[in-house]
Parts: sequence; C-alpha cells; structure tokens
Amino acid sequence: MDNPNAKNTAAFYAQSAIAFGLALFAILVAIYYLPAEPWPKAFLALGTVFLTTSAFSLAKCIRDAHEDQHVLARLDQARVDRILAEHDPWKEVA
Repeated sequence: MDNPNAKNTAAFYAQSAIAFGLALFAILVAIYYLPAEPWPKAFLALGTVFLTTSAFSLAKCIRDAHEDQHVLARLDQARVDRILAEHDPWKEVA
C-alpha cells in the first residue's frame, strides 16, 4: 500500500507550477498570433480557460476520491485492530 502521508517537495511543486504556466502561456500566445478574426480567437481562448478549469476540477475530484479511500481503509484497519485487541483467546465461552 502506498504511503498517502508522503509529501511532495517544494521543487516538485515549483516544477509543476512552471510547467503549467508555460503551457498556458504558450497556448494563449499561439491563439493571439493565429491569423484569424477576433471571434475565433476569443472562442479558442474561452475553450482554453474552460479546459484549464475543468482540469483543475478533475484533479481535485480524483484527489478527494483517493483521500476518501484512504480514510475508509484507516477506519477499517482501526476496527480490526480494536477487535483483535479486545479478543481473548483463553476466555471460556459461556
């Protein structure tokens, strides 16, 4: 089982943020210099914004689902630990 308590380093966060910023900047520059009328450019820019916000929402949903599974697994493990701690194999059955 992987360790969900393992934290990412600051360098990983910085690399991810820089990569995201560069990708978003590149697509917006490409849309700006596209040889087209303003309306298609605006449509592409809005599509880019929608795609970006959707990606953040999807990542949050996946992260939340993963955290929920981890919490449920920890609760199940705590229940098993409690049952095992309370179990006395030498106790006579009445």
